[in-house]
Amino acid sequence: MFRSVIPMIGRCVRPGARCTHPLRRMAQYSSGLHGRLSGMEPMDCLVIYVPTDAASAVRQAIGDAGAGRLGNYSHCSFSLDGTGRFTPLPGANPAVGVVGSPEEVSETRIEAIFPHSRRNAVVKAALSVHPYETPAFMTFPVDASLPD
Repeated sequence: MFRSVIPMIGRCVRPGARCTHPLRRMAQYSSGLHGRLSGMEPMDCLVIYVPTDAASAVRQAIGDAGAGRLGNYSHCSFSLDGTGRFTPLPGANPAVGVVGSPEEVSETRIEAIFPHSRRNAVVKAALSVHPYETPAFMTFPVDASLPD
């Protein structure tokens, strides 16, 4: 059944689309099949940028904390590789690079939805395994309900 979601994701990804679009479609698909999505509790989305070699650990941690539960599936997420850029300022203790010097790092953007009540657990889990001193992330509410 999961394989049938993959073509749907491909059709939903397009330049300029909201970052939650592929996951929202997955959630709608899963919710329709199984009649529930985390009890239809309000859902949020985590987007976090991680050095590519740490992406698996972050995906596992957030999944274990309750992110990415869609119907009869767990640990569902969407990832996209890219380049992170930053310059450590005085007082920083960078995991990569040196203070005052611009840095570029291969990073992975990870997106996963989760019940709003799991926000603290999901964010704490992500930060507990993230190697950066100050990880870049955001959470926001998403509408994962089926259309009327």
